[in-house]
Amino acid sequence: MTHELKEIFHAYQQIKHAGISVLATVVHLEGSGYRRPGVRMLCLPDGSAVGAVSGGCVERDITGQAQEVMRTGKARMMTYDGRYRLGCEGMLYILLEPFNPSQEAITYFKNQTESRQPLALESDYRLEEREAPELGSYFTVGKQRLPLSPANLAVSEMCFAQQLSPTHRLLVFGGEHDSVKLTAMAATLGWEVHIVVAADEAKRLEDFPGASDFSSVIPEQLGDLGIDSQTAILLMTHSFSKDLKYLLQLSATSPAYLGILGPAHRRERLLGELIERQPDLDDAFLELIHGPAGLDLGAETPQEIALSILSEILKAFRQATALPLNEKESRIHTREES
Repeated sequence: MTHELKEIFHAYQQIKHAGISVLATVVHLEGSGYRRPGVRMLCLPDGSAVGAVSGGCVERDITGQAQEVMRTGKARMMTYDGRYRLGCEGMLYILLEPFNPSQEAITYFKNQTESRQPLALESDYRLEEREAPELGSYFTVGKQRLPLSPANLAVSEMCFAQQLSPTHRLLVFGGEHDSVKLTAMAATLGWEVHIVVAADEAKRLEDFPGASDFSSVIPEQLGDLGIDSQTAILLMTHSFSKDLKYLLQLSATSPAYLGILGPAHRRERLLGELIERQPDLDDAFLELIHGPAGLDLGAETPQEIALSILSEILKAFRQATALPLNEKESRIHTREES
């Protein structure tokens, strides 16, 4: 959800002097829904919107009621009863508020996202459809509130609190054709993609549409890439020696996932060489390695292979089972928010 909020802030910065924009936040759900509470969209003065809170059924009603918020400048609660209109059959409670974050809130958001730190975001709400100028959303920093709207925030009995993790990040080692396809697909998921190629490769950031970062460096000078628990790594250099050298440099890191292209016997050879050079290697690092990378989807084309790999990475990020949903006995969405 963090990447969606980044898109909202970016859109606001582009048009903030064009009129009142309205932030819509799903703050409560009774029954089942397409997505969990905490999803947001921004309604712009020209009638367009950034983001979505459902599969597309609720958004028309939201943009309609957002017009009233634009007219009055006051927040309001709206409800959407999907029991007779949606396959999800849930009741949505949505806070609509003028989106006008303070400069302090903008700076805080920018600093937190760029340094890959979590965000604490809260929204006050009521379970009734009416104008509610006392309601709004805000970042919490200790006991301080950094508001996203100009509301005169009062203490509310109902508050939706959310912890937003850093955006998922993918480090791709290798600059061949399949890296380009995988980068583009990962970018559509809202992931930050950092391409790493060897210094002898004639590649540039512009060769990888969707990538946000690029490094051209020999493995021995890799340096600190800021690898954290929301980072996945994929080795796809198509060179055994380069993969091995990168593995040696990465062996002290703890990503969420580390994938290697190629068949199982290539993986075993790589791991054998790695352990021979670093016999005291931590077992926890070895357990992170997935090779061949990807889920068994019957993938054939570069795009299908990218889908297979990204599916396995998402499984690791979310610590999911990849079980077909029609075989899942519990709820699709857990109650925990992220």
